[in-house]
Amino acid sequence: MNDFPWLTVLWVVPLVGAVGTAFLPGSRGAALPKQVALGFSVLTLLVGVAVAVQFDPGDGMQLTETHDWISAFGVHYALGVDGLGLLLVLLTVALVPIVVIASWHEADDRGPAVFFAWALALESLALAVFLATDVFLFYVMFEATLIPAYFMIGRFGRPGRAFAALKFLMFQLGGGLVLLAAVIGLYVVSARAGTPSYLISDLQQVDMSTTWERWLFVGFMIAFAVKAPLFPLHTWLADTTEKATPGTSVLLVCVLDKIGTFGMLRYCLGLFPGASQWATPVVVTIALISIVYGAFLAIGQDDILRLIGLTSLSHFGFITLGIFALTTQGGSGSILYMVNHGVGTAALFLIAGYLIRRKGTSLISEITGVESTAPVLAGLFLIAGLATAGLPGLSQFVSEILVMIAAFDYHWWAGAVAVTGIVLAAIYVLWLYQRTMTGPPRPGDPVVTDLNRRELVAVVPLVVGLVLFGFYPMPLLDAANPTVEQLLVHVGVSDDAPTVPAADTAEEGDS
Repeated sequence: MNDFPWLTVLWVVPLVGAVGTAFLPGSRGAALPKQVALGFSVLTLLVGVAVAVQFDPGDGMQLTETHDWISAFGVHYALGVDGLGLLLVLLTVALVPIVVIASWHEADDRGPAVFFAWALALESLALAVFLATDVFLFYVMFEATLIPAYFMIGRFGRPGRAFAALKFLMFQLGGGLVLLAAVIGLYVVSARAGTPSYLISDLQQVDMSTTWERWLFVGFMIAFAVKAPLFPLHTWLADTTEKATPGTSVLLVCVLDKIGTFGMLRYCLGLFPGASQWATPVVVTIALISIVYGAFLAIGQDDILRLIGLTSLSHFGFITLGIFALTTQGGSGSILYMVNHGVGTAALFLIAGYLIRRKGTSLISEITGVESTAPVLAGLFLIAGLATAGLPGLSQFVSEILVMIAAFDYHWWAGAVAVTGIVLAAIYVLWLYQRTMTGPPRPGDPVVTDLNRRELVAVVPLVVGLVLFGFYPMPLLDAANPTVEQLLVHVGVSDDAPTVPAADTAEEGDS
């Protein structure tokens, strides 16, 4: 069974589902494309679980597949999964069937077959990105994810979506062009060192000059800062989440944007350890600006989807801060943060989408009194919001504590600035809830009905995950910690962990 190409099957299954779904009849309200898409997404989830069952957290890159692709340039079709990749794979395969169920009627007006086909294609390409262990293969899949994302934004959603899709594409293509230049630079470096190769394992052995390493790091980092996103390359984010469907926003923010922070760990730290240490002060500063600026922008929004989108600017700042603090707590907290942010933000987007369908508006100023007629909707929205604000007992709290420890470890001022992001998060979450959910309904406004069974099936697993991993995050940390420790050894840094002298321990034992 070890020779079975599990990872190829994992990303090919949703691609086959995308092609099959696209050719099904897609008339208004057609159920068959939705059912087929749901079936393939569940099948992909089962393959992902099979991969997880075989995974040994302490054994590095596993289930590897390597085949020559373009020998002249040292390009391979190479896949593998470690703790970082596994967690993002599981997040992806879990979110897509939830999005399919939650978006059951989102695309009825414009063809459900097309919408769900693009969703499965996006899942397939994102999985290939997380599994690639060849830089060229990673780049191809990195750019290919833009195709389904562009059409999901531009064809489905609210008025103004065409401009939002174009803005999204221009920013992403700009970052991709910078990344392409860096990928070509890697070929030059590896060719000068001997046999050209794009395999990560080979590139990690290449002795680069300081100048080359720093320039290549900058190229990769710019592309990942656009994708994540970070200040000041974030301006596409709010427009996209405001105009796209909630299901599309979940796939973009909770899956696709994770490629940015995934790339910082896998490629920036993994391939350019010296340059990562050199750039740490600048990256940490940008991360702190993103944390505070994103929170302030969120507080000032009147569109609920735009607000939720901008909170992610702040959250990705936390993730990046943890990565470049270069400690075990920071790295593990960042990986945990990626998963928890994906679960919590997905719940917020989907519940907000349900609310908007009922009210006919996304403006916070025009929504009030929801909890009086839809207490379950309001209650689940509050739980997801409090998780976003880092309430103890919910999953994001653990992530933020680890990142905050790393921030204070890096420097007291970094921790002090990051703390303001947590305070501001409480403000925008509680203010949003107060304005939309509390108080009496407006006379003449449509009555907001509570969540139906299908909507609960989509949202309840996310809320359960927020509570479960808030009290028991160890399965996630057990997967993340070995990857972080290996990266830090490669970068050449070590934690200044407190130690207990042997004599003191013996004295305690005698007493």
